[in-house]
Amino acid sequence: MKTLEKYSMGIGDRFGRQGRAQLQAMVRAKADGVDIAPVWNKSHREHTILHTRPADVRAEADAAVAALGWTGGYYVDADHVGAKNVDLFTEASDFFTLDVADFIGQAADEDDVRAFVDRHSDLIGVLEVDGIDGGIELSGGRIEAIARTYLLAVRGAGEVYRHVESVKGADFITEVSMDETDAPQTPVEMLLILAAIADEGIPAQTIAPKFTGRFNKGVDYVGDVAQFAKEFDEDLAVIAFAVERFGLPANLKLSVHSGSDKFSIYGPIREAIGRRGAGLHLKTAGTTWLEELIGLAAAGGEGLHIAKDVYAAALGRFDELAGPYASVIDIDRPKLPSQEVVAGWSSEQFVGALRHDPSCELFDLNVRQLLHVGYKVAGEMSGRFLDALAEFEDVIASCVTANIYDRHLKPLFVG
Repeated sequence: MKTLEKYSMGIGDRFGRQGRAQLQAMVRAKADGVDIAPVWNKSHREHTILHTRPADVRAEADAAVAALGWTGGYYVDADHVGAKNVDLFTEASDFFTLDVADFIGQAADEDDVRAFVDRHSDLIGVLEVDGIDGGIELSGGRIEAIARTYLLAVRGAGEVYRHVESVKGADFITEVSMDETDAPQTPVEMLLILAAIADEGIPAQTIAPKFTGRFNKGVDYVGDVAQFAKEFDEDLAVIAFAVERFGLPANLKLSVHSGSDKFSIYGPIREAIGRRGAGLHLKTAGTTWLEELIGLAAAGGEGLHIAKDVYAAALGRFDELAGPYASVIDIDRPKLPSQEVVAGWSSEQFVGALRHDPSCELFDLNVRQLLHVGYKVAGEMSGRFLDALAEFEDVIASCVTANIYDRHLKPLFVG
């Protein structure tokens, strides 16, 4: 079985042109003494929209690693896969994010629920979990209720895992993802989910729960930071307990999905993983695509024209583009500037509106979120957009590397 490094970062790249620039951020972190494994990820939805294949992501990752002489671990993620689409990813990927969200809440077979309760009857009572004041108290009824909600989902993950294993052997990383659901999982639920994962024989090395608060794409966390910090720390405690109790992989760690730009919770995350000596997988959410637009706008001329054209088209197709992402964006539509206003912007104005710098008076949360989901527009520009990425590669690459290193790796891991 491949073993995932202590720290890792999922780096999506919609158009597959920034692999070297993304990896350069990890090279800089390594020079600072911190090893962070890059995990290139692209979902089935993104492949469908942009007419790409998982093999393209593998080629990008391999080329970047060769170009920079990277000797550390690196991976290609089959991002949010299930039984219906996993076969598209098995050849190119060595990291599988098994998405069980669609099954959460579907009642498991009652015989399976009773068997789960019987199998884990030793958990009934008060469990002393280091880091959780008063421990965790469980009754048979509580175990039964949680099993009813999550057992079928974990069973589904087990089936997909075993299918991948039958094709690839055991030489891949497994993540179980539950983040794209309506309700967050409590640390108590996490404990029993991990018990079910162990029962299924899934050697999960990362688990991605849904946390309290909103993790909107490419913007800061919305919620009670103190509540998140408590929940995150207790999840770390539960993972440590579950690893020992259920025999899960020793390097099992939390994964924060849509974790890019969650600046307000980076401090609590860093403090918690440092205090506990825990690992972390941070998954970014399309921010490289936004840095491409920022680079084009900063370059001026045709680059700025393209950025403005993308905005105009995205604004006109708001419902189409925003609909699939409704649960992970929060755009105040009436506050979006008009096409005419944006057409008159300078490079400085466009970059200021889009770059995620809350201290900048030009920053526009609504513009950033709309353009985040507007990558389909750029994909439909024939060769115009891709040609511009090549023409303005230097300025774009510097934006991409600085974004990952300065805004994400440094606050979480470096120094």
